[in-house]
Amino acid sequence: MPLPLYLLAMAAFAMGTSEFMLAGLLPDIASDLGVTVGAAGTLTTAFAIGMVVGAPLMASLARNRPARSGLLGFLLVFSAAHAVGAATSSFPVLFATRLVAALANAGFLAVALTTAATLVSPDKKGRALAVLLSGSTVATIAGVPGGSVLGTLLGWRATFWAVAALCLPAAIGILTRIPARRVRKGAAGGPALRSELAQLSSPRLLLVMLLGALVNAATFASFTFLAPVVTDTARLGKLWVSVVLVLFGAGAFAGVTVAGRLSDHHPGPVVAVGGPLLLIGWPALAVLADKPVALLTLVFVQGALSFALGSTLITRVLYEAAGAPTMAGSYATAALNVGAAAGPLVAAAALSTAAGDLGPLWVSGFLVLVALLVAFPLRGVIAAAGSGEVLH
Repeated sequence: MPLPLYLLAMAAFAMGTSEFMLAGLLPDIASDLGVTVGAAGTLTTAFAIGMVVGAPLMASLARNRPARSGLLGFLLVFSAAHAVGAATSSFPVLFATRLVAALANAGFLAVALTTAATLVSPDKKGRALAVLLSGSTVATIAGVPGGSVLGTLLGWRATFWAVAALCLPAAIGILTRIPARRVRKGAAGGPALRSELAQLSSPRLLLVMLLGALVNAATFASFTFLAPVVTDTARLGKLWVSVVLVLFGAGAFAGVTVAGRLSDHHPGPVVAVGGPLLLIGWPALAVLADKPVALLTLVFVQGALSFALGSTLITRVLYEAAGAPTMAGSYATAALNVGAAAGPLVAAAALSTAAGDLGPLWVSGFLVLVALLVAFPLRGVIAAAGSGEVLH
């Protein structure tokens, strides 16, 4: 895989740390800023909404600019938003910084996904996506748990400052290693924006976007609220939150790595095997969450299954949106973050039910069930793309 892919993954690590880190910081943020844990959870939703809105908007604004300048600009705005968030004592201001950071993250990821796909041969998009997403999964292994420990020892603001600083080495790498090539404009350089947006009328593209959104909603519904499950249900100490996040991230990395080898040519079997196992796993985690060994084991397994299935579906988005070369990354980003926005919202509501802290786990199981019910009668569409060819 080309070196620029790994530089993009480095930036994805910094951004992934920010996107996932709130799972271990919500109780402290809520206490410090005088809001409920459920209200603090809306910071995750705000980030996801900004990603959904920002993906097509930022991608359309950056489509005729050099990839390097777009990637660098988005990364620096992202860093600045975290510096402001770290300094504020106002929850509305923190909320606003999450929106700004999300817009920058969306623009970066949309351009990065499109750039990654152009750095490899047409039949290796899945492997390129796996390298890029590995930055996010490594963030859950190292960045997020490290941020959780840092937050426990020095307060949640220290974690925000750390994310702002993490962006700088990635920015230097992009500046020095990503070629400063300008995308050609208009018909001479590729399809017009209207033509690229018209790809969204494709039923096949909409199907894989919907399935990707549902699986990611299930992932974020539980991941966002893992901290109270660890400390209240399993009755483990606060530092165990970091251990659980490491295990989830390690599973996610394993899942993305394996799926990267299969998603280009064999997406059908990944969905057929991973989907039912993921469906069983979330209720099992809810039932066994009070048993630490079972909790730790299932968190790893669910991380692996969630990211294997999710990354495979997002790879299909890139294939199905091949007719939108500068916007395909934004469609994949939007699909991921529609789920990331919806999942925590539904999960937060479930916290006030009789299920309590386990409500989000049951929500995740329900969302995977919906995804499988949608996918089953249309499974041939997913399996047909397994050849790695561009389908229209």
